[in-house]
This record gives sequence, structure tokens and C-alpha cells, in this order.
Amino acid sequence: MPQDMVPLARITPERRIATIPPLPKRVLSPRQKAAVIVRYLLTEGTSLPLSSLPEHMQAALAEQMGQMRLVDRITLNEVVSEFLAELESVGLAFPGGIEGALAMMDGHISQSAAQRLRRMSSTSSKIDPWERITQLPPDRLLPILVHEAVEVGAVMLSKLPVGKAADLLGKLPGDRARRVAYAVSMTGNVDPETVRRIGAALLAELDNQPPKAFDQGPVERVGAILNVSPSLTRDDVLLGLEAEDAAFAAEVRKAIFTFVHIPARLNPRDTPKITRLVEQPQLVTALAAAAGKPGLEDAAEFILSNISQRLAQGLREEMAARGRVKDKDAEEAMNAIIGAIRTLETSGEITLVQEEED
Repeated sequence: MPQDMVPLARITPERRIATIPPLPKRVLSPRQKAAVIVRYLLTEGTSLPLSSLPEHMQAALAEQMGQMRLVDRITLNEVVSEFLAELESVGLAFPGGIEGALAMMDGHISQSAAQRLRRMSSTSSKIDPWERITQLPPDRLLPILVHEAVEVGAVMLSKLPVGKAADLLGKLPGDRARRVAYAVSMTGNVDPETVRRIGAALLAELDNQPPKAFDQGPVERVGAILNVSPSLTRDDVLLGLEAEDAAFAAEVRKAIFTFVHIPARLNPRDTPKITRLVEQPQLVTALAAAAGKPGLEDAAEFILSNISQRLAQGLREEMAARGRVKDKDAEEAMNAIIGAIRTLETSGEITLVQEEED
């Protein structure tokens, strides 16, 4: 062995490192840098919502990660430092995608412009239409299950969250529900592109529906009007509705909430909230007018029984001193109580008990 050569076993670790030439600096593309950041964060145990990305981006990221092998520590540190610098330099963050932009601009652009943008975005092959469809309320999705082919309904049920799918299936007539449920068993071999096209077609149909001028349906609107109408007017209108359309009249009756419905629909623990919104003279007038009248008397006693004994005793004394109440004053006072209940319901402070259907 030549004198100037040293056996490998006798080289110290420090000398070994000194003899290894430095690796050349790697230049990574933006996609490679994204793969490095994702790999690093996953190694650190960070949970990343990658499923919220469009599918083509998820596929590109997975593809890039599959192509990479080793990244030296110097390159890793540089990529992470560059990533952190970009995060710190961000001044504004936009939601990304048409749906996020429309949600941010809600109330600032016209409904027709929003619908046109949604129609344009639904035709893009890079956008998953089911992301929007699954977020729609059940009342907008139910007509699809009723009127579309059962195979289309089966695909939609399969894409929806389990709870929402069960809710929609329960609202279908028995025969239709069975046919749609059976069609789900035939969707095992449907390819992803077909499912995407079905979603795109459904989304285009939903977006093409004309905008509604009213937020509430006709039943709710008529019921709200009759709630504060005089009892004679309310009874006369309901009789006329029953003669014209018995089914519509039955739905309106369910939507009506008047003074006599308080014991059945109002939760007893919510009663004190009503007394804080209604002025005491109106409360006394309504309770005094209800005394001795079937139905109305039960509602008055319900209110008095579910408030503090001190307040109830004071109201009873004022009721005794109130004397006879005119029908017009009684209607106004009772409507004030109903209005307070509706206000609390709309604000979410109380929830009315739903009447059970036969």
C-alpha cells in the first residue's frame, strides 16, 4: 500500500465528511416545491385539507410526488424558507373559485349575474359539480329525485352525505323511494367521468331555474298574513280556500299560528321571553280578553302558569281591574303577543313545537 494512502477504517467521521464534495444546488419547479412542502408537512403530522383542491390539482400533486426521490437538506431548507416568506408577504387572500367569490359578493351583485357566472363555471371540466350540488338545500334537490330518471336519482343519492340522502329518500312516495333505492345497487360500475357529466347536467338545470321573487312559499306567506288578520277575516278566507283548493287550505291551516295555538306550540320555558317583548298594558289586555273564552282562556292560563309567580299575580290583579275589552283592542293585543313569538322564532331564540301530522 502506498505511504500516502490511509485505510478507510482509520478515517474519522469528520475527515470523511470533509472529503465528500458538496452536492450541486438543485433547482426545483413550482410543482416540485409544492410536493416538497406537502411531504414535509405530512411528515410533521400536519393534517392538510387536500381533498378541497380540484381533482386535477390533487392528481398533479400525487403524480409529482410519485416522480421525486431524495431532496437534500439544503434544498429543503431553501424551499421551506421561500414558502414561509411567501406566506408572510400575503396581504389579501381570495376564496378561490366562482362559488367562493359569489359567496363573498353576496348582496353586492345581481342574482341574474350570479346565475350566469354559475352556469359558465359549471361547464368547465376542471370543476367538480358535485361540490356545489351537495351543498344545496334538500328542497332544491327533491324535484330531481321526483322527476328525473331513477338512475340519475341513484347517482345523486350516492354522492350526497348519508344524512341528507336519507332525508330526501324519506320525502319520496313509497314506490318512487323503492325504485331509486334499487337503482343505487346498479351504480357499482359507473365510471367517474359519467358521474361528473351527470352532475354537470344537473347543476346546469338547477342554475337555469328562474330566480324567485319571494323567499317564502305561498303557504307560508298566506299563513303569515292570516296570523295577524282579524279572526272573522281569517275564518272567512279559510272557508273560501277550502272551497277552491282543499289541499292548499289544509297546508295554510298548518302554517297559521294564533293565540289559541300557544299552549300546543310554545315551549313553557320560553314564555318569560315573550313577556319581555310585549308591553305590560297589551299583555293585560290580551289576557283579560281571553278570560272565559274557550281556547283563548287556556292560552292565557298557559302564559300565567309559566312566568314568575310575582309577575303572574300582578297581571291577574290588573286583569281583574281591566274590565270589558273591545274586540278590536283584544285582536291588537293578541297579535302583539303572536308578533313577539314570531320575532323570537325568526331570530333563533326559541323554536316552536311542530304539530304532529295524522
